[in-house]
Amino acid sequence: MLLLSRLAENLFWIGRYVERAENTARLLNVNYYTSLEIGGRARESWRPLLEMTGGEAELRAKYGRVDARSISAWLALDRDNPSSIASSVQRARENARGLRDRIPSEMWEAINRTYLNLCFQNEELLDRDGLFEYCAEARDASQFFFGIAFATLPRDEGWSFMRAGQMLERGDNMLRVLQSRYRNLESADLTDPKQRAIQDQRWVSILKGASAYEAYRKRVQTGIDPLRIGQFLLLDEFFPRSVRYSAENLHDALTQIERHHPGAHPEVLRLSRWLVARLQYAGVTDILHEDNPALAELLGDFNRVGAAINAAYFQQE
Repeated sequence: MLLLSRLAENLFWIGRYVERAENTARLLNVNYYTSLEIGGRARESWRPLLEMTGGEAELRAKYGRVDARSISAWLALDRDNPSSIASSVQRARENARGLRDRIPSEMWEAINRTYLNLCFQNEELLDRDGLFEYCAEARDASQFFFGIAFATLPRDEGWSFMRAGQMLERGDNMLRVLQSRYRNLESADLTDPKQRAIQDQRWVSILKGASAYEAYRKRVQTGIDPLRIGQFLLLDEFFPRSVRYSAENLHDALTQIERHHPGAHPEVLRLSRWLVARLQYAGVTDILHEDNPALAELLGDFNRVGAAINAAYFQQE
């Protein structure tokens, strides 16, 4: 039986929102430790988070300043920020509540418990230096939720929509992280040993934020090399948080959905197949070459797939 578009949309956005909460938690957690390690340059380590997530004007209007505390509150706790951890968890729960008769009870209990634990915190959390524990709980809750889904959700159309949302969000996030990092790299003086050490530390933070540090060191044994890190996070076909892996799994999910709607929405598969092909056959220097807009183009490709999914499946009954 075909899934109603409302239910499909709910599952798709559950996948996106839970993944978004985890991604934001990872960025905040790693940035927190980076700011401790680089001391007086802490302000420089926090501002790139706004480049990745947006919302600087709204943040400045609400808090009157842009610093480590206001950025932490904006990205972790603030319900006025639609991309914050708290907002993402709340929206995931709202979508799941309408599906309580369609999803395993364990999935609902997991997202509801996460909502109760995370969405009623305020800035007192920052006063008691609780940001690390908050972000760690958000990250672990996301992994727990998707683990339950993997173990209990039937591999039907609903699973495919949730998986598509998760992979679309993951690939989009990784591209934004790399786009911000390479943009800042262009202005760094890498001939200065102190600057080089700071840049190396930030690349380690990027890897740790994707839980990729150990996997990268096993794969690449030549130290911290921005080009090799970019190649690993963009094009590795086996690492679960690389852009290529996300694109391929997104395409697989959409292929499964298409089997329930044969020939009805060829544009969705065409766009996702083109995205996969670009990542399969591109070289890292083609994407990360100086002044090359390929990262922005790839991000645009992900966005076009998302827009095509919305137009094909969610704007009609």
